[in-house]
Amino acid sequence: MAESRSGGKKPADIAAMSFEEALAELQDLVKSLERGDNKLDEAINAYERGAQLKAHCEAKLKEAQLKVEKIVLGTDGKISTAPANITD
Repeated sequence: MAESRSGGKKPADIAAMSFEEALAELQDLVKSLERGDNKLDEAINAYERGAQLKAHCEAKLKEAQLKVEKIVLGTDGKISTAPANITD
């Protein structure tokens, strides 16, 4: 299992998910919880899984952010790349 942000272990099925898969499952869990379809134990388990899915999505986004670069035009007119700053 992969290490989660909270120091716990992330289930292997979540660790293997793409961002889109994890986000879709998280959205389904939220909808189910909002409808009140679950018994208390099921709702607690869904909340815990949702927290794991959220952490996984955040990690995937951070990973993508580190890979993204922006094109920079230097003062000498040369084009290069630099790490993107999301707050730009």
